Amino acid sequence: MVNDPIGDLIARIKNAAMRGRAKLTTPASKMRARLLDVLTEEGYIRGYHLVETPGAFPEFEIELKYFDGAPVIVDIARISKPGRRVYSSIKDLKPVKNGLGISILSTPKGVMSDTAARDANVGGEVLCRVY
Repeated sequence: MVNDPIGDLIARIKNAAMRGRAKLTTPASKMRARLLDVLTEEGYIRGYHLVETPGAFPEFEIELKYFDGAPVIVDIARISKPGRRVYSSIKDLKPVKNGLGISILSTPKGVMSDTAARDANVGGEVLCRVY
């Protein structure tokens, strides 16, 4: 049982990138799928797919992306945690690394990047920052 599934996903991605792994697995859930969709759309990971084995819980197999031997995800950090939720209106949402990174938000219109949230003019819970 994991208390913070998003934090667990972030830790797995960090660890796999540090070790230079091409793929990693994580338990499947809707929130993780939405987060991985945003990372795929923004070009931080190659993609992911659902792996179902009989008698076991479904898992996502994530393919990490590398450029010149270095991971594309330099750093990924959890912002809003179960003990301290962090919400941001659209006017208070600052660019990450002068626009080189993204923030991933959970908004009333779904999980999206900060640029998509600005276009949709919605704020929400800041899940993590990636650069």
